Amino acid sequence: MHRNSRIFIVGHNDSIENSLKGCFQEQGFNQVMTNTQDRINVLDPLSVGNFFKKFKPEYVFLGSIRSGGIAANQQYPAEFIYENLQAQNLVIEAARHHKVKKLLYFSSSCAYPKDVSQPIKEASLLTGALEPTSEAYAVAKIAGVRMCQAYRTQYGLDAIVAVPATLYGPGSDTDMQNAHVLGALIAKFHKARHENAKEVVVWGSGRPRREFLYVDDFVSACLFLMEHYEGADVINIGSGEELTIKQLAMTLKEISGFKGKITFDVTKPDGAMRKLLDNTRIRKLGWKPKVGLAEGIAKSYQEYKAKVTNV
Repeated sequence: MHRNSRIFIVGHNDSIENSLKGCFQEQGFNQVMTNTQDRINVLDPLSVGNFFKKFKPEYVFLGSIRSGGIAANQQYPAEFIYENLQAQNLVIEAARHHKVKKLLYFSSSCAYPKDVSQPIKEASLLTGALEPTSEAYAVAKIAGVRMCQAYRTQYGLDAIVAVPATLYGPGSDTDMQNAHVLGALIAKFHKARHENAKEVVVWGSGRPRREFLYVDDFVSACLFLMEHYEGADVINIGSGEELTIKQLAMTLKEISGFKGKITFDVTKPDGAMRKLLDNTRIRKLGWKPKVGLAEGIAKSYQEYKAKVTNV
């Protein structure tokens, strides 16, 4: 890729879309478009076809147009499966038809079986049952993986597939009801601290372990894979660091200065008990993360605090 390359990023005004576009803009790329910011309806065949015909993207970064935490997955399973399937079907087919140079598709750790050896190796895909709380989303992501592989085999489309750990940092979703756990808890603890609340309620037992990937590391991995990876096999992008939800809540309590108690609502589901990606393959290629989990969580909280203070 060079600064005049035509780049198309698909997301839902999320950390994938915002962090990638921000990186390209900082580096002087002058032909970068996203579906939400440039109002391209990736659910509509005519809109997608006309866009590819006119803009002629050379490189495509294809993320989800619907994602979220357990609450959102349970409330909107139909939208999660339909909208993601529809968007990725249209974009991958258009990429093939208009001879895109390279496409990077983002799957999800949810696509791996719920009961799988940890850390999770790429070969674990489709070896067991999925976690029920995110099954609809996972099915769409698995279909995208197989579609990229099929289009590579049949049409020669240079489509590669990455599985990032849960992203966090500037641009991440912090909606308390629908975001992934780290973003939701950042918002919860800040609100509780600001309002002098007596408690913060966290879904589940606090025992599940989660891996998180800071957006700057995610972007560097994406650019690295676009330049250095040509394989058909899925490749994980992980930080290699994990912590329990209880540890995460305690960390955010300390960072935010919240003085109340933390209550774990065990009537709510935990989801998968552990999701740690094996990042051996991408490390062997020459990439490794730079932002440690403690540093990244602190930076994320301060960024959120500054944003809501200035609203």
